Order: sequence, then structure tokens, then C-alpha cells
Amino acid sequence: MAEIRLHPIGESSQAPTGTRLLDVLLDHKCSVMMACGGQAICATCHVYIEQGKEHLNPISDREKRTLGLITGANPHSRLSCQTQICGEGVVEVRLPEGLYLESMNDLEALIGKRTNVPILHPRDGRVLIAKNKIITRTRILELSEVDPETFNFDLTT
Repeated sequence: MAEIRLHPIGESSQAPTGTRLLDVLLDHKCSVMMACGGQAICATCHVYIEQGKEHLNPISDREKRTLGLITGANPHSRLSCQTQICGEGVVEVRLPEGLYLESMNDLEALIGKRTNVPILHPRDGRVLIAKNKIITRTRILELSEVDPETFNFDLTT
């Protein structure tokens, strides 16, 4: 068993060997979208391992490739869908700040509201709308004109 400590939510739990880190996050009602269904091709389950990476499985080549595309990834980054508990000890996990979107409709539903956290792209984790900004239709149109792929959330390609 490993003790998994989740930051910034301040919760801990015990996880047996073989448990996916993603399952621990979901058990704690963390907002992990799993937009790609656990195929290691999106950013929506990205976490930072602050302590205890020796108690986790090694990073696969596929996970390395995806992490290489994620804005904000660093040497402590992992995809929780690909990360399994492999030993006893303490694993400290930090969840990145932000809200991932599944579709353009998600963003349109937020028009006129101020963001509490950054709004993030599900494929690469880049910030689409910064924290504390009001989401406007004009901003959405600007994003789609500058980057037509911004709202292409089909993660199967």
C-alpha cells in the first residue's frame, strides 16, 4: 500500500499496488475529464508528482510523447491514466490549476462569466482564457480565428 497525498485539496488515501493514480483521483471526486479515455493522448489527467515517483511505474514512450506536447509539463509531470502504484511509501500529487473543456459548447456556456481558474485546451493544456477574465463571445471568435485547431477536441486522431 502507498499513501497518496493530493494537493491542493489536502486529502490522502491508501492505494494498493497496481492501482492507477487516475482511479485514486476519481475516488476523491477530482475533476479529471479523461477526454481520451485513458489512451495517453490528451492533457486532461496531467498531474505533478512532488514526492515518491520511485513508488510508481516508469514512464512509457507514449506517455513521454504526450507529455512533450503539454504546455506546463515539467520533469515531475505524469498522466494519471498511465501511472500505477508499484511500491509502498508516500506519493505526493499536485493537480494543475485549470478547467479543461470538452467542446465549444462548454466555452459558450460560460460567456459572460468570470473564470475562477484558467480555461485549458484538452489536448495540450495551454491556457485558452486566463484566470479572473470574463469570457466574451468576441474572445471566443478571436481564439477560433487565430487557431482553427483550438476547438477541435476530437482526441482520437
